Amino acid sequence: MALKKDKQKVLGEIFDDARIKSFLEYDAYGDMNADYHVLEKAYRGMKAENFATFVGFFKEAGRDLNATNGDGKTILQVVSEHRLGEEYAEILKQAGAQ
Repeated sequence: MALKKDKQKVLGEIFDDARIKSFLEYDAYGDMNADYHVLEKAYRGMKAENFATFVGFFKEAGRDLNATNGDGKTILQVVSEHRLGEEYAEILKQAGAQ
């Protein structure tokens, strides 16, 4: 006897502007750079189109796109090393990241 699933699979979270802006409020751990931390959280948690919107909000808030992690790398450097990071890297470059 096959069991019937009682819940539908959720394929993606809806990211409206309020949800996207909420990533700006994440607290960094220990002495991690807060700007780098929220950029990394957004990169790992959003589709590219939502990430582009986030980067706009990030810049409007006066945050640093070139903040570094504990290894001295910017989010652009980290994203550029990822096989599927090309679109995200381009978003960061267009926003002025180095």
